[in-house]
Amino acid sequence: MKTIKEIRREFDEAPVEQRQELYEFYKKDARQGVQKILEQCRKKQEKLEAEKLRMEQMMQYEKKYGHLGYLCGIDEVGRGPLAGPVVACAVILPKDSRILYLNDSKKLTAAKREELYEVILKEAVSVGTGMVGPARIDEINILQATYEAMRQAVSSLSVRPQLLLNDAVTIPGMDIPQVPIIKGDAKCASIAAASIVAKVTRDRMMEKYDETLPEYGFASNKGYGSAEHIAALKKYGPSLIHRKTFITHFV
Repeated sequence: MKTIKEIRREFDEAPVEQRQELYEFYKKDARQGVQKILEQCRKKQEKLEAEKLRMEQMMQYEKKYGHLGYLCGIDEVGRGPLAGPVVACAVILPKDSRILYLNDSKKLTAAKREELYEVILKEAVSVGTGMVGPARIDEINILQATYEAMRQAVSSLSVRPQLLLNDAVTIPGMDIPQVPIIKGDAKCASIAAASIVAKVTRDRMMEKYDETLPEYGFASNKGYGSAEHIAALKKYGPSLIHRKTFITHFV
């Protein structure tokens, strides 16, 4: 008879699709420790099934428009910060995408975003990014800079999409049909994937900037106007990556 420790290891190491088989095999084992393992297994399975159902709902737009061909989800991050670029991402997921846990990047932990970032890059048909820096943002305003970054992201895709699924906006200057979706990053898998890649890309950039500009705390605030960031801005003045049009109240 296997020890409880051995059984736990067996469950931990088993692929998801084999855990139900293990559950059936051990459910007659009356030991309290084994029953505890089975209960944990059951709860994990319930959560997994709930996540699969959630992702079915998240794929509603991909199913609705899938007959058109390649669908591209687009989102951006960094419209509100006082410093750093605005970053946009365009993602084309495969039609049979089975990626779980896609969601608005703000609803995910940093660790989960990093994990999903790698999965998306590996499994997507194509991923494109675009970014516009502080000087250009000051020149044309943040909304136009966001559109510019989005156009860059689409143009950097390796395949041409037949439809753009956008988070709430219609991008001017595009010759590809578009569907704006309010709160799209929480409703549409492709847009959620784009929001995650954009967020991770920009966060990594701001952490890099923190190495040379540590006084502003970019690694933690990512350029947003935290109390510490504003205090540093008043003390040290703006850096080369600050948006001049965003900091007139503080400097």
